[in-house]
Amino acid sequence: MSNTAVLNDLVALYDRPTEPMFRVKAKKSFKVPKEYVTDRFKNVAVEISNRFGEDDSETVTIDSVPLPDLADILTLGREENFSLFIPKHRNLSAKLINIFLQAENPKHLLSIACYAHDRVNPYLFIYALSVALIHRKDTKSLKIPNQIQTFPDKYFDSQVFSQGKEEMTVVPQGLRRPIEIPRDYTASDLEEEHRVAYWREDLGINLHHWHWHLVYPTDGGEIVTKKDRRGELFYYSHQQIVARYNFERFCNALKRVERLTDWQGPIKEAYFPKLDSLVAKRAYPARVQDMTMQDLDIPGQNIKVDVDDMIRWRDRIYRAIADGFITATNGSKMNLDDVTGIDILGNIMESSELSPNRQLYGNLHGFGHLMLSYIHDPRSHHLEPFGVIGDFTTAMRDPIFYRWHAFVDDVFQQFNGSLPRYTAEQLDYAGVQITDVNIKTPNAPDNEFRTFWQQSDVDMSRGVDFQDPGSVFVRFTHLNHEPFSYNITVNNTGNGVQEGTCRIFLAPATDERGNPWLFNNQRVMFVEMDRFKVTLRQGQNTITRNSTQSSVTIPFERTFRDLDTNRPAEGSEELDIFNFCGCGWPHHLLVPKGTPDGFKAQLFVMISNYADDKVEQDLSGSCNDAESYCGVRGGKYPDKRPMGYPFNRVARQGADTLQRFLTGNMIVQNCRIVHSDRTVRPRS
Repeated sequence: MSNTAVLNDLVALYDRPTEPMFRVKAKKSFKVPKEYVTDRFKNVAVEISNRFGEDDSETVTIDSVPLPDLADILTLGREENFSLFIPKHRNLSAKLINIFLQAENPKHLLSIACYAHDRVNPYLFIYALSVALIHRKDTKSLKIPNQIQTFPDKYFDSQVFSQGKEEMTVVPQGLRRPIEIPRDYTASDLEEEHRVAYWREDLGINLHHWHWHLVYPTDGGEIVTKKDRRGELFYYSHQQIVARYNFERFCNALKRVERLTDWQGPIKEAYFPKLDSLVAKRAYPARVQDMTMQDLDIPGQNIKVDVDDMIRWRDRIYRAIADGFITATNGSKMNLDDVTGIDILGNIMESSELSPNRQLYGNLHGFGHLMLSYIHDPRSHHLEPFGVIGDFTTAMRDPIFYRWHAFVDDVFQQFNGSLPRYTAEQLDYAGVQITDVNIKTPNAPDNEFRTFWQQSDVDMSRGVDFQDPGSVFVRFTHLNHEPFSYNITVNNTGNGVQEGTCRIFLAPATDERGNPWLFNNQRVMFVEMDRFKVTLRQGQNTITRNSTQSSVTIPFERTFRDLDTNRPAEGSEELDIFNFCGCGWPHHLLVPKGTPDGFKAQLFVMISNYADDKVEQDLSGSCNDAESYCGVRGGKYPDKRPMGYPFNRVARQGADTLQRFLTGNMIVQNCRIVHSDRTVRPRS
């Protein structure tokens, strides 16, 4: 069996994940050793395989190998929900990841995975296998399905599945119609927060959050957790999520999200997710208005944490920021300096394996998610599962996610506020002056973005178990924008060619009351749009950059990529990039929604000195087209500056507005975002 064939066999394990291995998967019929079959099916496996086999299926014979000890891992039942916020689940996933990482080769891994497939919780199995495949050198080119294909129940409500199963059972392949999801199906317009539900519940955003945490796991050993500046990237990627959410709120006449700081008061935001877990066969619980966080005691999950614990962890972190150092497990002091301090804090807040002292600083971010997710049944009196905010895949749907992360980001901003302020000389780039910038959108005035609604189809058939094969599509509506370009005029008065990094950000022009911004309030509202290297010849230069080249986003086709269409050749560098680059921000949400009369925004452009920015490394063959939020696979973050530069620190004395903050290598352009309430039908 060739290595390519084995890799294709591994990806077949993602097909219909709750079905046993002897059922045909992705047109492959797996013949597993008898000892691999669970007791439930030992007497009927052959008969079922023959009855439900497909004539054109390929037979794959699985080798018998020494079997791993799964005893601990099996303590999580197959029909339970799985959450990486639950420490027990994190530990189990780390054990399974290591079992998969230690397999001698892909063929050995396939045998172990086939054995584990029918025994391990499907959510846990797919997560651990995905992390292992991304981090193994011999499987990094493997095509990993996005989670919509494997677990569509985390993205669509149960009505979609009943309609989908009807289509798959009754309607022949080729005659099936897409199942259309209404844009307003989780609440009515009477609920104020529902104005931005289209953004929170966007499939691409939730896939991005899932994929980011797949690439940056918290546990599983150094091979999967120890990545360059991962703590800082946790801070920055989530800070940008909050900033983008606030921008979207402004476009819908809502104020900035309020930090969740009162942990003993009522939470006004309710949320009813309308999601059912097809694995756990339970609905995700709702949260009604005015519930309060309470001490958690969930015996079945070994969770016991008090609100007072959270307060102690928070205060210790604030004290460390004030003191300028943290205390490591061995009692030594680690300085929170302006280079590595934010990275250390990120690892502490997320409480990854890289945290210098989990015992002292706890798991503030993770247990915040858990307290909110069990708010309806904090002591497990009713045996209710966690809510959507307790799952990386679904957390961004819930309005409370953004209130919690507004608090988390405020902790980081407390640290950023303690750092030395950039001087004008540090920010400037001698000899480089930006004289003009404008935005060009086809058939629109200069400096105008245009957005609209787009309908798209996604195939969910791979995640619908125990049904006849064949595609069944779901049609959903999402925000999109017209392609545009930046035209930047730069004057280089130096003696020769100079290199720089062009940094482009966008922010609302005024606060929610229509008042001018103070710089230190506006700086955390800027969303990164692009970052790229430029070469400036002597004299005047014109830089044109297309929106599709953004360092922040991945194309729509890659967010919802079909693994069998338009994929690169097996074993090629392009295929490796194809897989890792599933992590970027969805391109269809690069631009905020805007308003029909044109939402006023400010575009900020800066060119910094590349000599101070560059990181010496070879990026050939690496995924770096969505580097801003996801970094580079197997390499260092490709910008030496702090993430979010130059808005990561409080402004220098006297620079109380954006205009006063500017130096010669920066420029601001007033612009508008115009939204057209039209819907474009699906792409061909």
